[in-house]
Amino acid sequence: MTVNGSDDVLLVHGGTPLEGEIRVRGAKNLVPKAMVAALLGSAPSRLRNVPDIRDVRVVRGLLQLHGVTVRPGEEPGELVLDPTYVESANVADIDAHAGSSRIPILFCGPLLHRLGHAFIPGLGGCDIGGRPIDFHFDVLRQFGATIEKRADGQYLEAPKGLRGTKIRLPYPSVGATEQVLLTAVLAEGVTELSNAAVEPEIEDLICVLQKMGAIIAMDTDRTIRITGVDKLGGYTHRALSDRLEAASWASAALATEGNIYVRGAQQRSMMTFLNTYRKVGGAFEIDDEGIRFWHPGGQLKSIALETDVHPGFQTDWQQPLVVALTQATGLSIVHETVYESRLGFTSALNQMGAHIQLYRECLGGAACRFGQRNFLHSAVVSGPTKLQGADLVIPDLRGGFSYLIAALAAQGTSRVHGIELINRGYENFMEKLMELGAKVELPRKALG
Repeated sequence: MTVNGSDDVLLVHGGTPLEGEIRVRGAKNLVPKAMVAALLGSAPSRLRNVPDIRDVRVVRGLLQLHGVTVRPGEEPGELVLDPTYVESANVADIDAHAGSSRIPILFCGPLLHRLGHAFIPGLGGCDIGGRPIDFHFDVLRQFGATIEKRADGQYLEAPKGLRGTKIRLPYPSVGATEQVLLTAVLAEGVTELSNAAVEPEIEDLICVLQKMGAIIAMDTDRTIRITGVDKLGGYTHRALSDRLEAASWASAALATEGNIYVRGAQQRSMMTFLNTYRKVGGAFEIDDEGIRFWHPGGQLKSIALETDVHPGFQTDWQQPLVVALTQATGLSIVHETVYESRLGFTSALNQMGAHIQLYRECLGGAACRFGQRNFLHSAVVSGPTKLQGADLVIPDLRGGFSYLIAALAAQGTSRVHGIELINRGYENFMEKLMELGAKVELPRKALG
């Protein structure tokens, strides 16, 4: 059950522990990129474990605009993508799709290889801090692309084809690393990418490309070497599970004093989170099918936490866990090093009764992208505090789910506005809340 429009509202009656079982499917940060990779192939691809989320629907629409046939496969959550007849798309149609996602930027390399040109309109995504697309365009220029800025977006061409190059990223950006991979695999010669992102989703994308015929080597020093090939085929691949969604439900279990079995959660990609979860006082049990997370009773413990690129503590894990930290005894310190505006969501938690103070200084020793640029990017969380229901307006994807957790943990009723944004990364979250015993409802006036 979903609602339409920007004013969609969810009533959350808090104070009930979440208990039961839910399933997480393929990672939001991998599946749309694997779909884009199908553009590079000369044969159909088959992608399994695909979640029904908005980002997947956006990419599906963009692929279809470019002539790729996308149809359901034989099993639930399976897509078959046939790129045999790739063609140019209408600018207005691309623009209509692109406002809700940043993923269209990753179409550049594949379209330059297939068509010799590409058009990228303005980009959307969550407003959690600067994520400049300059990285992407700088990378594409180094491969030999020319970029013309037009009123409605960026027009790219590769008049002499794309050639391998040496690239060093100023920051291990996931998006820029994906851009290099999707461009280098069919570029002439060898590409060496240093200071690359090495997240599990990046490794899974490399697995996809290797299945298609790419030659890609990963070194232990964040260097990736790609030897260009003349042609790629299709792939058959089951996407790795979404470790970010799994951690969100784990934090919900902790904050509501609940017990949630997350089917599909995988230990290997969540080891850093699991260590932190245990330090806070959360309990978990791992089996071959998933991970059970629960609050074992007693007091939660305050911690010092710094986000970082993989294998550090992921920035997308931070917001949901901060809600649980409001219930920990003592002072917890959180240093956000990746996105400068990611702690802005805490103002609403303070309105609910939390005690969270933000600081411009780096409260920690981890390398920080913006510590000298006057952003409120460190927090001190004092707890435990009782949360009270409130009116909440969702600011971004992870912040939005964090508000849901806070509303579920609070006493009284909260009105959570803008829940459609959560559909970007959480499949069937309303149904999952119901399955876990959450007391939530959609006001009649919001139903449509």
